[in-house]
Amino acid sequence: MRLSLALHRPSNRWVDPLALKVALGCVALLAGSIFIGSGALKFYDRALTHYMLGSMLTLFAVAYRLSIWFQRPPTRLLFRRAAINVFRGIAAKRRFASNVVIPVSRGLSVDFAAQNFIRRRGWARWGAHACLSWGSTISFAFTFPLVFGWVHFETAPGAMEIYDVYLLGFRVDAFSIHSLKAFIAFNLLNLSAVLVLVGVALATIRRLTDKGERATQTFSEDWLPLILLFSVASSGLALTASSRGFGGRGYAFLAAVHAAVVITFLLHIPFGKLLHIFQRIAALAVAINKKAAAAGIHAHCVTCREPFAPVAQIEDLSAALRAVGLQFSYGSPAGEVSYQRVCPRCRRRMLALNQGRALGR
Repeated sequence: MRLSLALHRPSNRWVDPLALKVALGCVALLAGSIFIGSGALKFYDRALTHYMLGSMLTLFAVAYRLSIWFQRPPTRLLFRRAAINVFRGIAAKRRFASNVVIPVSRGLSVDFAAQNFIRRRGWARWGAHACLSWGSTISFAFTFPLVFGWVHFETAPGAMEIYDVYLLGFRVDAFSIHSLKAFIAFNLLNLSAVLVLVGVALATIRRLTDKGERATQTFSEDWLPLILLFSVASSGLALTASSRGFGGRGYAFLAAVHAAVVITFLLHIPFGKLLHIFQRIAALAVAINKKAAAAGIHAHCVTCREPFAPVAQIEDLSAALRAVGLQFSYGSPAGEVSYQRVCPRCRRRMLALNQGRALGR
């Protein structure tokens, strides 16, 4: 077997033009949505401007890095194949539910919501990951609309104990300040902070006691995200303790500390391990492609003639390898054959035969 290697030369440009355009476009869309959603800034809280600026910088960096990730040949081919399968499913209405709706809904519920992909690796790991994921998701879903002015509360006319809830300027709900709904609304961030702290504690215990984790963990990839999550959650709870238990003592200082750690955490997302939160969308593309491939045509091994993998998968893998300058092939009486056309069992057999020949046996 021979390997032809022709790696592409890296670009000398410091900035990727397409990624820069996408990132700037995302920031412009967010700025426009803030202006429109807050009623031309009528309901925008200017005291939260530093959070808004930190969110915009984070969005710029996340969009820039994801744009570069999407341009990579394997990622581009993965989502291109998923888009093709989605459009084929729409065209074939009978297969749309089974090939698109079911894989996507299952991926969102089982993998994203229930974190089932982590549970397979152990209950302790799942508990830590679930608490961190759910706690962070709840806090993001609650705070970003408030920071951007999309959601605000007003006292109902003539009823001082009733709060009206407005979304994008439209009244969508109302509740009494003595109701369970009010308790949840006023304490949702505290509940999410507790979830995050439980997740940080479980993750810390596992990283201190698991020999496998201790051998492979690094500070930047494993400990720094936990430190930032702990800082955000604990400083947020400290604000609640100051306002409700200590008459507001030290609140201004704690608010400044909380703002600093939150913005640091947001700016760390695009450059650390937490970027995988956004890259998890690839799991949905994989689910769609697997479902469509199961019902598609399978390729036959050029050696044993047995079916072993979907034709679409082999074509995409070969195209991705060519795009990065790698092409595996071997000579045969019928000519040059791509190694991707050989099934795993025959590959192992070929490896054993070649090793035997190398050893003179």
